[in-house]
Amino acid sequence: MRQRATRDQQRLDSGAATSPKDLENLQREITSLAKRQGDLEDIVLEVMERRESAQERVAELTERVGAVQGKVDDATARREAAFEGIDNEVATVTKEREVIAGTIPADLLKLYDKLREQQGGIGAARLYQRTCQGCRQELAITDINEIRAAAPDTVVRCENCRRILVRTSESGL
Repeated sequence: MRQRATRDQQRLDSGAATSPKDLENLQREITSLAKRQGDLEDIVLEVMERRESAQERVAELTERVGAVQGKVDDATARREAAFEGIDNEVATVTKEREVIAGTIPADLLKLYDKLREQQGGIGAARLYQRTCQGCRQELAITDINEIRAAAPDTVVRCENCRRILVRTSESGL
């Protein structure tokens, strides 16, 4: 477009166009080309501004992604450390359970394991102030009287959830 405008201007300046009609047409075309060139330059400036804005936004989002990734990495490291701690605790508790299980009669251990499987992992519950801590139900007075009358080494069970009840000084007996 610039080359065409330059060529037309040279033609006009050189005097090659002698008729007034050709001169008028050349001047009109030069004016039209200048206007069109101005419009195109405005469009280019607008596109450049939008590009610059988009690049700033990309830089901002890239920074935010980096910050979020840092948080994810930190959370992952903390999770892995927690898993390791849990695994160590499980190993310790498993060893302790094996030692304790060796001191419990086989039939009682078998009953406990069966109840634990049926009751979602809890086979025995503490009797606290006449309430089974397994099902959180207060025992009937007749059940409490039967438990009071039972020998200390007798296995007693909750009538509601069937778990083994562990009697303590806080049982309310």
